[in-house]
Amino acid sequence: MCASSLAFIDGSVTNVALSSIEHSFGGSSADLQWTINAYALPLSALLLLGGAAGDHFGRKRMLVAGIVLFAIASLACAAAPSLPRLLAARGAQGIGAAMLMPNSLAILGNAFSGEARGRAIGTWASAGAIAAAVGPPLGGWLVAAVSWRAIFAINLPVSLAAIFIALRYVDESAEGEQPLDWWGATAATLALGALTWALTIWSSHHVATAPVITGAVAGLLLLAGFVLVEHRRGERAMMPLSMFASKPFLGLTVLTFLLYGALGGLLVLLPYTLIVGGGYSPLQAGLSLLPFSIVIGTMSRLMGRLTERIGPRWPLTLGPIVTAAGFALMTRLDPHAGYWIGVAPGMVLVALGMAGAVAPLTTAVLSSVDDRHTGTASGFNSAISRTGGLIATALSGAVIANQAGELVPAFHGAAVVAAAAAFASGVAAFMTLPSILGDRGPEGR
Repeated sequence: MCASSLAFIDGSVTNVALSSIEHSFGGSSADLQWTINAYALPLSALLLLGGAAGDHFGRKRMLVAGIVLFAIASLACAAAPSLPRLLAARGAQGIGAAMLMPNSLAILGNAFSGEARGRAIGTWASAGAIAAAVGPPLGGWLVAAVSWRAIFAINLPVSLAAIFIALRYVDESAEGEQPLDWWGATAATLALGALTWALTIWSSHHVATAPVITGAVAGLLLLAGFVLVEHRRGERAMMPLSMFASKPFLGLTVLTFLLYGALGGLLVLLPYTLIVGGGYSPLQAGLSLLPFSIVIGTMSRLMGRLTERIGPRWPLTLGPIVTAAGFALMTRLDPHAGYWIGVAPGMVLVALGMAGAVAPLTTAVLSSVDDRHTGTASGFNSAISRTGGLIATALSGAVIANQAGELVPAFHGAAVVAAAAAFASGVAAFMTLPSILGDRGPEGR
């Protein structure tokens, strides 16, 4: 939980520092997007490889190595003298997070079964939500009181605690000896990089220039190459295509991409809109996200236990639909009307919906595979969620590029898109998931 909290903290804390980073280094809206995407891109592309590497070399070993790399990269972020150096260090953070994230969850899934797994995963999700809750207000305070550089220093004590606990208390576990899928990882990374670059440029300028078209075409061709590589490797692939023969697995993939894409866009755009368009301080913008994480942190453990009893279909249908209603309410966001009237209602409703989906989704994914593929399964699901957020961030330039007076109406348009995506994810769950996933007995295997 300490290890995975690093990724949650870093994913949320940077959002409240975007305007301060812009003031330090200058740059365009596309540069601001890359402050997020330089971290999200390697995290999205390499999560699958990180999970497979844990299954191959040992999950504890990969967990500790990822934490060490993440801590070193955090120091480099804090000391970055220029925007290119900051982006390079953020990329190294993403690689470290791709190593630690799937293996933290795989270790958890390997240690529990049945209802105990649901409770453990709910607790894990709660810890992540609490970390995400602490990140924005603490980050906002550090930005105002010290500097945006200080937000990366909060990773260091958590990293040290996670390394100590892992070395002292976690048993090693590994499955299989098959070679790692380096060609697949390379193709996935290049494909996501090209698509993200093209979308970032397009969203900032709203023009399909030659570089945009070239990047998009290259990304699609590389994505096709990735699918071809995985097809040829069969069950030795880091993303075996046979998994998509399962209707529930396909539904979970679509749900994850749409729901977390909508959420990722909100978590980037809301603090920026409140600061630039509403005159909020970084601390106030960070505190505006607090109800979201408090609700998820409070309810995730309960929802994990409930899912083990009633199955994932209804939680994963109703949760996203409630989230969609919250996004729809965000179309009335008015920073100047006061937080409790203009911002909080939509945020609380989004939080309630996500609380109904976070733990059930994780439980459903881990329950759909056997023990030797838990790292790969958790890595794939995390990769899809991060890819959704990555695409949403790449498109957020369409909002960030607006001047202060036009920023709030642009945010309203983004909220409509997010509501549609969240609603579609709930429909996907209802259409593809059975009442009880897997029919594997009380042990979930």
